Formats: sequence, C-alpha cells, structure tokens
Amino acid sequence: MIKAIFFDIDGTLIANNGKALSSTRAAIQQAQEKGVLCGVATGRGPVELDKVIDYLPLDMFITYNGQFVYTNESLIYAKPFSKPTLETIVDYADENYRQVMFGGETQVAGSLTIRLSQSPVMQRYLRFVPKKFPVGFLKKMLQRFSPNRNAKRYESLDILREPIYQCIMLSPESEKEKLMNKLPQCDFKRSNAYSVDIVPKRGSKLRGIKEFLAYEGIAIEEAMAFGDHFNDVDMLKGVGIGVAMGNGQDVTKESADYVTASNDEDGIQQALIHYGIIEANPKQ
Repeated sequence: MIKAIFFDIDGTLIANNGKALSSTRAAIQQAQEKGVLCGVATGRGPVELDKVIDYLPLDMFITYNGQFVYTNESLIYAKPFSKPTLETIVDYADENYRQVMFGGETQVAGSLTIRLSQSPVMQRYLRFVPKKFPVGFLKKMLQRFSPNRNAKRYESLDILREPIYQCIMLSPESEKEKLMNKLPQCDFKRSNAYSVDIVPKRGSKLRGIKEFLAYEGIAIEEAMAFGDHFNDVDMLKGVGIGVAMGNGQDVTKESADYVTASNDEDGIQQALIHYGIIEANPKQ
C-alpha cells in the first residue's frame, strides 16, 4: 500500500503554464483524504516554494535535491556543505568567472542570471528553446560580457556566513568531467542543459526521501515518486513505484515502472487512478 507520494515540480507537478492542473489538485486532495502523504522532491529550495507549487497544500518538502527536508511543523534533515567544500566552490567560481547561485534556508544569492532562469515565467519560456541550442556558446558569451567579472565576486556574499545546501552553476554538460575533477567532494544533478545543481557528496532526492520515510516509519516500498528529468532517475528507481511523465526524458521513462500522460494532460491523476490510489469517479 502506498503511504507517501513525492512529486518533482517543473515538468511534473506544475503544467507548462506554471500552474497546477485542476485534475492534479483534485487527485492530491483525494489521496490525502485516504491518508496518503503528498509532497515534493525538488532541486528547488524553500524560498518562495509556495508560489512555485501554485500554493498546493502539501505535507512534506524534499528540497535542494534532498539536502533540506521538512514538513509544515518540523525540520527533519539538513545537510549543508562543509566550510572547506564551500570555499572550494567559491574559489572555483571566482577564478573561472562562473555564474553561480547559493541556496540557504531563508534566502538565495549570487548570479542574477540564474535567479531569473529559476523563475516560473522563465521556466515556461525555456521549454521552447531547441534541444540543440548552442549552450556552450551562450555560457561563454554570458561570462565574457558579464558586468560582474571582478575578482572575488562571490567571496564577499553575506549568504556564505550561513549554511548552504546547494549551489547552481551555469555550466553545459560538456564541463561535467572538469567539475568532477575540481570538486570531488560534491555530486552534480542536472535538470536542464544550461545549469547544474551542486550538492554535498552522496546527496540526492532519494536520500532526502529516505530520511523523511525513516522519520515517519514508512518503508521505501510504500513510497511513490513522479518525475520527468535526469535528476529524478534515482528516486524513480529507488521507491516502490516510480512514475515518469509523458513529457519526460527517455532515460527517465526507462527508469520508471510506469509512464503516464504529460504534465499538461492530467498525467498525475491518470497514474494515481491506474494504481488504484484514487478513484476515477469518486463519490460526492
């Protein structure tokens, strides 16, 4: 029996217009009425999360790719970067003129370019960018003409005085090996072709889910997860039932137990009905 369901946000929980479908709202409400806990497992942080999820009334929040886990009542798990690791990331960003954003519990700070790209409005537009868009060229242009090419740009940020749970760096997939060599104490999660989420080693959405389930006394086999992109693969494979959205990446679909309709076509509701978690025509 499924007792907890975790939803990725962009491309999954939220439709391409940045809103939650009425079918998604109804499906989550029906599941909660049956005693099933429903929440997000996302690369995003807690800052303005209510707005991003279109104010859905959820039970738990696996944020920063599993590094910061909480409910409406309690903080369950928090794993920030160690001070030496964070200093290495800051030095790398400053020395290589990398656009980077730092995520804390109550604020995010750093690259304005990345902060704008994380907004719901920009996320909608990015879905229309061709898959073969020259990302490497765009990165170089942004770095070359950035008004913030001064040395030690990030070193002086006030946010670095508090725990940091995730960094987002503007970086194409071709830089993966270089980043891994420079930051061996980190893991890298990618949900788009333009930037990479950097988290402490062995951090993941699945790790955050396991921390929450242990806190609630729920077995991993009793959990279900929905996702659409590369950073969702581990959690779809690791939980009892993994569901990929119809708009998802091929590798994400291959890792799932079930492929549902897209995030614009009642995919969440369809999958919950398919597995008998909710009824197709609930009694009023």
